[in-house]
Amino acid sequence: MTTLLKNDLDFPVSTAQDLLAYLKSGARPRERWGVGAEMEKLVLDANTGEAASFTQIETLLDRLAAKENWRRVYEQDRLIALQGGDSSVTLEPGGQLELSGALCPDLHCCHADFCHYVEGIVSEGESLDLLFLGLGVQPFSPPAAIDWLPKSRYGIMRSYMLRTGDMGQRMMKQSAGLQVNLDFSDEEDCIDKLRVAQWLAPLFYALFANSPIMDGRPSGFLSTRGEIWSRTDPDRTGLVLQLFRDGASLATYVEYALDIPMYFIARQGRLFDMTTERFPFRRYLAEGFAGHRATLADWDLHLSTLFPEVRLRPQIELRSADSLPPHLTLSVAALAKGLLYDEEARRTVTSLFHGVDTEELLRIYRQSWRFGLKTVVGRGTLRELALDALAIAREGLLRQRRNPDQGDETEFLEDIAEIAESGVTLAERLLSRWQGTPAEKLALLKEHCAFTPCRNTRAGAPAPGDLTA
Repeated sequence: MTTLLKNDLDFPVSTAQDLLAYLKSGARPRERWGVGAEMEKLVLDANTGEAASFTQIETLLDRLAAKENWRRVYEQDRLIALQGGDSSVTLEPGGQLELSGALCPDLHCCHADFCHYVEGIVSEGESLDLLFLGLGVQPFSPPAAIDWLPKSRYGIMRSYMLRTGDMGQRMMKQSAGLQVNLDFSDEEDCIDKLRVAQWLAPLFYALFANSPIMDGRPSGFLSTRGEIWSRTDPDRTGLVLQLFRDGASLATYVEYALDIPMYFIARQGRLFDMTTERFPFRRYLAEGFAGHRATLADWDLHLSTLFPEVRLRPQIELRSADSLPPHLTLSVAALAKGLLYDEEARRTVTSLFHGVDTEELLRIYRQSWRFGLKTVVGRGTLRELALDALAIAREGLLRQRRNPDQGDETEFLEDIAEIAESGVTLAERLLSRWQGTPAEKLALLKEHCAFTPCRNTRAGAPAPGDLTA
């Protein structure tokens, strides 16, 4: 849910063409494509397993800032984020800790950035009795027991979500996921990637399912996080099915976003609440609000409040994976890069879904977070589809090697390949051992998904690079 700092967006906009131009401005030539990874993790009290207090997390941020070259970001005189030159450390509404890593030319760069970050939080967290879990939902603490991040944006959102679904506040305070940011070269390339990424959304839920516990007990879902999102706000979550229509374009995404109600606009550090009535961006573009007229910054902010499985900001963001144990974290980016950055791979993935219409896709999608890799697809299951996708991704990554000296990125698929081959998700493995005292369950969670410093640096890892210029 992070909004990275963007500059030079205070331009007035008056037509849908202005909004479309902003999305098109995200295009980059292929040689400048990068991979960005946003990695959320749960922060627990290491002694009790309950969600850490905001005071504990704030202290952690302060120590990280003192140790590294981070700029402190405050709201209401409380430390809520750290900003670096090309990455940031931010907090979700319930204190989930997120690294928005540097936009990297390859996965080895992402891994180096990730390992450096993990070493810092684990080192400082130990002295504060903090535990970091790669898990999709808080395992023990119910929403009422989790502190709200003191951020005005979340105050508006939490009130609005009480009216749009029955799990919006669970989404905000209990859930954690992994997002992958990818580039596109032009409009046609972007639409093709958006379509293929939506076909893949159920597969990502199933293969990376890692949230079977909520409020201390099994929830009945392998990705409880998927169920939570489906019951948050139907206006702004799920699949954007309009993108599958013949002739769909970036204007299709603009039309989708124009009709979604706004949360707020920002002026001089103050948020203006727009949720007292249904106020879609289309209306704001025509009428303005409280004496203010639409700007490109308003459009950018609005795009950040849409939560479909695949969205544009204006880079492409995939949002379907649960938070994962550290050794699997880059597997999401590896699978996405292998399947989406190679045209042949995209064509092959599309062929896997031949004969699946949007109604059938919705069924597969909704069942993926309950049944995982056992979800039925045609005459097979998502397990068979996962095995095919991994083979396609390996070939796609190999074809993307820019020079013989570049490290082999297929190694980031190795650990997740074992899950596909066995057909047993991380969630099912955790459930099979979920027994004993609270202390024993906490010990199990530590073994299952606790963050520890990277054991070794993978070969061929360059320093993080900045492709944002």
